[in-house]
Amino acid sequence: MKLNRTLGVLSAAALALSLAACGGDPTDTSSGSDSGSTSSSKSIVVGSAAFGESEILAEVYAQALKAKGVDASTKLDIGAREAYIGAIKDGTIDLIPEYTGNLLLYFDQNATATAPADVESALQGALPDGLAVLDPAPGEDKDSLNVTSEFAQKNGVASIADLAKIKGLKVAANPEFKTRAYGLPGMDKIYGIKDVSFTAISDGGGPATLKALTSGQVDVADIYSTTPSITQNKLVTLEDPKNLIAAQNVVPLIRDDAQSDEVKSTLAAVSEKLTTDALLELNTAFAADSKPTAADVAKDWLQKNGLV
Repeated sequence: MKLNRTLGVLSAAALALSLAACGGDPTDTSSGSDSGSTSSSKSIVVGSAAFGESEILAEVYAQALKAKGVDASTKLDIGAREAYIGAIKDGTIDLIPEYTGNLLLYFDQNATATAPADVESALQGALPDGLAVLDPAPGEDKDSLNVTSEFAQKNGVASIADLAKIKGLKVAANPEFKTRAYGLPGMDKIYGIKDVSFTAISDGGGPATLKALTSGQVDVADIYSTTPSITQNKLVTLEDPKNLIAAQNVVPLIRDDAQSDEVKSTLAAVSEKLTTDALLELNTAFAADSKPTAADVAKDWLQKNGLV
């Protein structure tokens, strides 16, 4: 993407050169001396949205960068996408964890890509000047169709496609699932699943949806793919070989003027380890009774994976 440097940044950079002999950098907002300089002279502020997973990932990014000598800090709980996109555009933050499919739809409401590679390609073309995405992680946080392990074994179900053979299939999800392309219409159009009764539960795949599934009230439930209840209840997340549900790979969204080789290589190493199972692990740890902070959870995961 094109660089989106403002005149203020250019002026500050020129001033920094004129004062270099004095050993000071007027563009450095950190306190104290910089003992861990790298090829990136810019300090990086990592933002997050207003939910736990985003806060954990922001801490993962920031702590990994710090371990490589990058001057990184966090600004958590900014708010919804409209708020933090504004913050990264105006330079309040430099970097934020995002999700490919939702970010694509934010910048292009008419986008139809669903497969991971197609979504990534379309996203690259939809981003405004001054912003870029780095290597996406294999892990996704998105709508997912889940069944109990007992139902899966009894009916030989491992994929959404297998549901077509179930008569009188009972599905629970948010109300919009009834009309959205990734919901009942797509199940019919893409997988030929026609004999369905629908129960609308407005809790985003939360406790009420889980109870409906585990009690046998419904056969299938839409639960976000990194929700700890999936592993805690040994649910089976059905495979989606035809990409009914659009890809939502975790991806670093970054300002062009915050990029450096060190930043890119560090975040690439992090993204490589961020599988969906890893996201589940992080969220499960965050939900522990001991109530760890996002920073604590991030630190433990980074150490476990040899990233700090």
